[in-house]
Amino acid sequence: MRIAAAVLSAISLATSSTPSEAFVSPASSSRLQVQAPRPTLLRDVVAEENAEAVESESQPEEVAAAVAGSNNGASSSSNPRGVKVSQERLDKVIKERPYPLFLAEKGASLLLDPLTSKPPPPLSNEPKEHIVVLGTGWGAAAFLKNIDTDKYRVTVVSPRNYFVFTPMLAGASVGTVDFKSITEPVREINNKVRYLEAAATEIDPVTNTISCISIVCEGNSCETEEFDINYDRLLFSVGAQTTTFGTPGVEEYCNYLKQVGDAQQIKNAIVNCFESAGLPNLTTEEEIRKELTFVIVGAGPTGIEFAAELLDFIEIDGPRYYKELLPYVRIKIVEAAPSILRPFEDGMKDEAIRRLTRTIEIEGVATLQPCEILLNKQVSEVSANYIYFKDGEKIEYGMSLWAAGVGPLPITSDLIETLEETEQKSAQEYARGRLGVDPWLRVNGGEGKIFALGDCSCVSNTPFLPATAQVASQQGEFLGKLLSNDYCIDAKDDKLLPPMVLDPSQTKSFSEQIASFTMGEGEIAAPFQYLDLGILAYTGSGSALAQLQVAPGKGDPTSETWNPVRLQIKGKLGFGLWRSIYLLKQTSPKNVVLVTLDWIKVKLFGRDISIL
Repeated sequence: MRIAAAVLSAISLATSSTPSEAFVSPASSSRLQVQAPRPTLLRDVVAEENAEAVESESQPEEVAAAVAGSNNGASSSSNPRGVKVSQERLDKVIKERPYPLFLAEKGASLLLDPLTSKPPPPLSNEPKEHIVVLGTGWGAAAFLKNIDTDKYRVTVVSPRNYFVFTPMLAGASVGTVDFKSITEPVREINNKVRYLEAAATEIDPVTNTISCISIVCEGNSCETEEFDINYDRLLFSVGAQTTTFGTPGVEEYCNYLKQVGDAQQIKNAIVNCFESAGLPNLTTEEEIRKELTFVIVGAGPTGIEFAAELLDFIEIDGPRYYKELLPYVRIKIVEAAPSILRPFEDGMKDEAIRRLTRTIEIEGVATLQPCEILLNKQVSEVSANYIYFKDGEKIEYGMSLWAAGVGPLPITSDLIETLEETEQKSAQEYARGRLGVDPWLRVNGGEGKIFALGDCSCVSNTPFLPATAQVASQQGEFLGKLLSNDYCIDAKDDKLLPPMVLDPSQTKSFSEQIASFTMGEGEIAAPFQYLDLGILAYTGSGSALAQLQVAPGKGDPTSETWNPVRLQIKGKLGFGLWRSIYLLKQTSPKNVVLVTLDWIKVKLFGRDISIL
């Protein structure tokens, strides 16, 4: 620990000397004394900032050049303290930080920063800034865990008053875990925030107002109530919805797997299919086989894990409840692409196919091979009994799951349209229906007042980040810490400037010191950088895939030359790692205990098939 502290002290000295001196305003010798630290004090110090700007303009040319750093005539903007931010300097800051130093930064954030917590801010009569958080998903949950509620008044608006561990919804849909075991109330995540059970319907960035609607029930009667809520800052983390790509019949006849209600509906539908297939009015094998045909559209992690869980149900619990019906069961995975599990390496994909299409031996039942994978098959239409394909073929089915991709929610599209006259319009060239955000997750055109993260956002310098819980969670943690520290978030001149420290001499955490050393920058906050920890997928029968990234590739992640170093683990060892990581990522110790007990209960007594 002493050696680590010595190294970090050296980094601190390196970042607080030469680089910062080149970026300090000439007027910064009389620094602002902050009574109650907040991310921005622009409203409170306008007069002093204007005076500093005038003083800066009156400085000799030699001093102005020093202030600009390495400007050399490049286009630049200045913040209210007079600090120049050239495009060259900005490009240097947003450049991806070297992987070894970035790992050290993340390690310090996890292990060292909690040991050196900052003292609480002094008491102040000034009102706290009000942050409104829309949504209770991965990004919002991580944000609520890290935001400093001594500095902010936080309100969460969502029709769902809990966080759900979405990767385990596939297991919940067949009874492997209970629904309540993978949920956590918002008030348990952070009991200092205010929660409003409502849905946001409109956002007005001009007046900083959100229009909401809530359903209020008294006895057996319910009515809707509309209200507005004002914000100083808005965190837009509403996620995305399953997209149908305009395919007729999907919304009417297919199930989704995004919410707890979806998983509960699927669980009931599966049991209903088996119960219906056993009725005496089904006299032919074709009728029974149709009732027990389960079609999964989409061979990404969601579709594959659901198929694996369904196979486990058939193999382990089927003989106890529906032994005579098992020969008629068919599971068909439909994928428009030429392969499954696109993020995985080819060898891992082949292993998943082998596990899913395995034969099942059950005493007293002929050998089963219920799962079939159909590649390069595009769905053209879905009806009550058939799924039609563009090649003219069709499949008769009993239940269908649509897991073929995600798209923006209507409120996301509405907000993009509202910001159409701002730089958000040009950001749509890469964001494509999502909110374009800068490297600090500030929405383009939001004047530093609106932030977005997760599936509803697209970061300008890394537009190809996957729409996963891992990305949203890391973004929520990053933003919570950024706003909790003393940065000026919404300083601007002719454009929004990067977040800058209120006082360059202020104390920094270990991780901030490492980031500053890496960037060669002492005043600008480090931008968001994604750490790919790998991907997991359950493939059934106590087997899973775990692809862990050891080192990133070089160049563009979308190019053929991108070749990261990855550790591939599969089979029983992969299953052990899959379960261990899922337990570690649970929101609270309570969830860890409940999920563990569910696994033990299923092992001892089997899955519950009650229709609720």
